[in-house]
Amino acid sequence: MSEQIFHIIGISDCNDLYLPPATQKVIVGGTVFSGGRRHHELVKPYLPEGTVWIDITVPLSDVFARYAPYREIVVFASGDPLFFGFANTIKRELPGSDIRLYPSFNSLQMLAHRMLLPYQDMRAVSLTGRPWKEFDSALIRGEKLIGVLTDRTKTPAAIASRMLDYGYSNYRMTIGEALGNEERERVRTLSLEAAVGGDPVFPNCLILERTSVRPRPFGIPESEFHLLDGRPRMITKMPVRLLSLSMLDLRNRRSFWDIGFCTGSVSIEAKLQFPELEVTSFEQRPEGKGLMDLNSRKFGTPGIRAIIGDFLETDVSGYTRPDAVFIGGHGGKLVEILQKIDTVLQPDGIIVFNSVSQESKELFYEGIRLTGRKVTDAVRLAVDTYNPIEILKAK
Repeated sequence: MSEQIFHIIGISDCNDLYLPPATQKVIVGGTVFSGGRRHHELVKPYLPEGTVWIDITVPLSDVFARYAPYREIVVFASGDPLFFGFANTIKRELPGSDIRLYPSFNSLQMLAHRMLLPYQDMRAVSLTGRPWKEFDSALIRGEKLIGVLTDRTKTPAAIASRMLDYGYSNYRMTIGEALGNEERERVRTLSLEAAVGGDPVFPNCLILERTSVRPRPFGIPESEFHLLDGRPRMITKMPVRLLSLSMLDLRNRRSFWDIGFCTGSVSIEAKLQFPELEVTSFEQRPEGKGLMDLNSRKFGTPGIRAIIGDFLETDVSGYTRPDAVFIGGHGGKLVEILQKIDTVLQPDGIIVFNSVSQESKELFYEGIRLTGRKVTDAVRLAVDTYNPIEILKAK
């Protein structure tokens, strides 16, 4: 069979759909149609008699298997099918297919229209079946406008709750419910506190408008952190922390591991400066979990994954392989830790270690030698009256 042709038509939730002439022509000439169950109810009156309908449900592999026998398929999708939509799925799964697009306004555009809100600078994020990562990044960066596509789990209430947990009370939320549906549509602007207790009609989306600028420090004084047993020596000092992060070259990295995070200061500083970075942090002491929770909420860094337990005994196969690793604690097992890191570190990965003694420096060099890597940089730094720290970088 020659390449498949997909006519992808974007529609709203309106019960009385407006279909432009070009779209009507496609529908009249179609024999195989597809879309979500909600789309089927909306377009059923417009479909020719005796046609085939294929529901889009999970798993999508079954849907594409049902598409396979047909050369030409008309697919209905919400709004703009290229905006976090099904057209992208077809492009990914069937890259050789012929896609012909008939878009309409997406739900965030419709909500902005209802609000009379210029939206050219809006950061759009989809939480529909997706993790929090992109949303967290937009919050940390302090975007002025954030448009969010929700789902039945990541609801407006869940989003507002997460924002308040991490100190992002500097936004107001406008929720658009069932946009385009004459009977069910509703648009409301709420405080985050009010949104937490709400239960809006689904489907919905929302726009967050920043009302004030939340501080985003570069270099957090160690006195600002919740400390392990109140001990100031159990935290990486701010100048050492910043130099260590600089040597890790995190701007060009995707996955960062912080081993021996203690208070979480290195992880938190990394996440604040590089919000898109995936941060996975390991700490042996159980108290570390509480400290990471307290400090990440205080400084507004959602999304840091904190793992408690002996790193050498931890199964790390389920975590994204790192391309940058900071070692803040090693419990005398530095060589073994380096050997384990070597099994997962990306080919261009960087390791940075803060050595506090000649013994730990020698262990680092030995571990790096055994893994076939090289120490490329060494910087000695003294802060106030504390003993000098040697910051070592290996590749």
